[in-house]
Amino acid sequence: MEPLLILGLGNPGKDYALTRHNAGADYVDLLCSKYSLTLKKERQIQGQFAEFVNENYKLIFVIPSTYMNESGLCVSKTKKFFNLRTEQILIAHDELDLPNSEIKLKESGGHGGHNGLRSIIDHLQGDNSFKRLRIGIGKPEKDKDIISYVLKKASVEEREKLMSNLINYLDLGEKIIQDGWQKTVMNYHTIKEENNES
Repeated sequence: MEPLLILGLGNPGKDYALTRHNAGADYVDLLCSKYSLTLKKERQIQGQFAEFVNENYKLIFVIPSTYMNESGLCVSKTKKFFNLRTEQILIAHDELDLPNSEIKLKESGGHGGHNGLRSIIDHLQGDNSFKRLRIGIGKPEKDKDIISYVLKKASVEEREKLMSNLINYLDLGEKIIQDGWQKTVMNYHTIKEENNES
């Protein structure tokens, strides 16, 4: 039984809590709530982690203690700490190129200008074969600053919509381990299309 690491990107500290840039970390917090887990600090990985294990699967949840643009440090240390291959890693991150609350699964690829992903690829020495859960946060209005947009809290309405969509992905880790990546992606894609049609 191969474990799966789900690591949610964000910035540490109260100042960044609930900001758009912390969507990945928010997803991992939701997963920990689902499995009644508490993240604990581990200096060796420069992050916090929790594990859920049963006879069918092992899931490892991590939120880095580093800032977003140093996320790769935590990812590379976590990979070594748990003796994982890059393919066993799923990174949950905010995505400007998707409308708010739209969620997409992606396998490998570049960083698309995302500083967290850029740092991860750098620290994994160019290996970009990790999986991604891309969490749409929308884009700021034209001529508005992107950095201040991602570091701001979304409106209550925006956030509620995002969190309710993320709840649909709380079985993601189990499904990837049991059904494999391709089948899981197809299933989520089909469900999304059916929801759009109804």
